[in-house]
Amino acid sequence: MTPRFKHFLLALLLALGMVRAEADVTRIAVIFAEADDTSPSGFAGLLGGIEATPGVEVIRLSLKDLAEPRVSQLLLAAAQRGTPVRLAAAGGASIGPIAVLYPDIGEPYRSVFSKIIEGIEENAQAKVTSYAVGKNFNAEAISGELKRQDIRVVIALGRNGLKAASTLDKEIGVIAGGVVSVPEADARGGAILSLAPDPALLFSRLKVLSPKTQRVFVVFEPRQNAWLIKLAREAARHEGIELIAQEAADLKSALGIYQNIFANADARRDALWLPQDSATVDESLVLPLVLQESWSKSLPVFSSNVSHVKRGALFALYPNNMELGRNLAATALGLAVGNPAVRGLLPLRDVLTAFNTRTASHLGLALSPAQQQGFDLLFPER
Repeated sequence: MTPRFKHFLLALLLALGMVRAEADVTRIAVIFAEADDTSPSGFAGLLGGIEATPGVEVIRLSLKDLAEPRVSQLLLAAAQRGTPVRLAAAGGASIGPIAVLYPDIGEPYRSVFSKIIEGIEENAQAKVTSYAVGKNFNAEAISGELKRQDIRVVIALGRNGLKAASTLDKEIGVIAGGVVSVPEADARGGAILSLAPDPALLFSRLKVLSPKTQRVFVVFEPRQNAWLIKLAREAARHEGIELIAQEAADLKSALGIYQNIFANADARRDALWLPQDSATVDESLVLPLVLQESWSKSLPVFSSNVSHVKRGALFALYPNNMELGRNLAATALGLAVGNPAVRGLLPLRDVLTAFNTRTASHLGLALSPAQQQGFDLLFPER
């Protein structure tokens, strides 16, 4: 049984649960490709339980004789009328190919994008064609190739992918990912799945590991992270945390704010969050200062950058690249069948957790072996 067929059956079961039963019979149209019915008993057996449901009639429709290349448009029209075909059609193979524009870049970043693309291909239910985009890309050549491939949906990864996608015709739907943030004007054009972990997930994890924490400090540059701090304020309120968010325009002002934080922080109730921010979280100056001061004062520091945990931060959330790819594919599929995508920057919720056991011990946080097994990366490495 193909993965596409499994998705198709799941969609059908959802349709069965959501279609309102009429007084006499509820009819569900099942649209399938002949390639999915590889076993003489497989398709019939899986649908048999549905057909045996009282008051339900399953109508099987094959795509083999349909020559129309825009079958998805016909199904979308039916969906907009609220017919039973809506969810059953969502797993079909007629949405057309999907293009992925990703940066032509070296390691270690190439492997990151390769993993995201692997997740996209696994969940796309359609042909996926990937194009590496360099800094000096030819916009006309890319646009022409996408037209020849009859591409209607593009997943843009990284800044180069985003730049290339911005030159495409407006009728091509674009879903973006693989960036931390973009200028606010660019974010309004469509859905952008950021690599910045959702503050709600960060604060929730913090409260589990350090229940005594009542106040969190963060230093940020507003052009990069004003959108994220807005989400963080709401997430902090939900967790009963007071968020002290302080703006810094450059590294010099950020260093002054950090020094003031450590001069006044109370380790019994405070913690420090390091977001992904090139202006306020410098790897050579800020990070050594923060980790040294936090260690001497036993102040928990958590991060949105996994490399900080190896150097002494308590924990970090970082991207689950395969799941991010699957999520991008699901969003692209929705766009392909006419579902409007949420616009703007969206925080990362497909995350893994890194944890530093040495730092936890220093802070007096005792975790059982079973609890430690819940983390995806442990430092120091064993």
